[in-house]
Amino acid sequence: MAGRAQAQIGGTRTDTASRIIKASPQTLYWAFVDPDVLVRWLPPGGMRGRIEQFEPKAGGHYRMVLTHTGGSGSFEGKSSPDSDIVEGRFVELVPGERIVQAVTFESPDPAYAGEMTMTWKLEAVAEGTRVTIVCEQVPGAIGQKDHEQALAESLANLERVAA
Repeated sequence: MAGRAQAQIGGTRTDTASRIIKASPQTLYWAFVDPDVLVRWLPPGGMRGRIEQFEPKAGGHYRMVLTHTGGSGSFEGKSSPDSDIVEGRFVELVPGERIVQAVTFESPDPAYAGEMTMTWKLEAVAEGTRVTIVCEQVPGAIGQKDHEQALAESLANLERVAA
C-alpha cells in the first residue's frame, strides 16, 4: 500500500489501562463485536470513528478511521493532519472473556510502523466486569502518557455505552 510505513516489529513498550464496569462480561463482549456500538465508545475524547471494514472472527480484518473533532486540544494525526487510520486483525475472540487484536497505523512516518498487539480482558468481579487493555509493542512515536489517557477515555466511554 503506497504511503504506508511497515516494519516487522513495533515498539518495545507496553501500555495498560483497567476499569470496573457495572455490566456483565457478555454484554461488554458484544460492545466489541458490534461495529455500530464499537464506534460509539472506542474513539477517545476529541475523536470520531468510522468503520470501513469489520469481520469480527478469528483472522477477520477491520479498518477504522478516527477523525479529530477539535475537542481535545492540539492533535497531529498519524495518517493525515486530522486523522488516524487503523488496520486491524482479530487474532482471538473468546466470548465474554477476551479479544486479541493485531493493529497497525497507516502512516507515512516510519516511527508509527509495526504491529501492536491489543489484548482486552473481561473478568467478572462482584461489581460487574474488570476490563483490562494491554497494548504490547506500542510504536515509539505514540507518547505513553497520551496513549494511556486515551485508553482510559475509551474505557470510560465503554462504561457510558454499557449503562
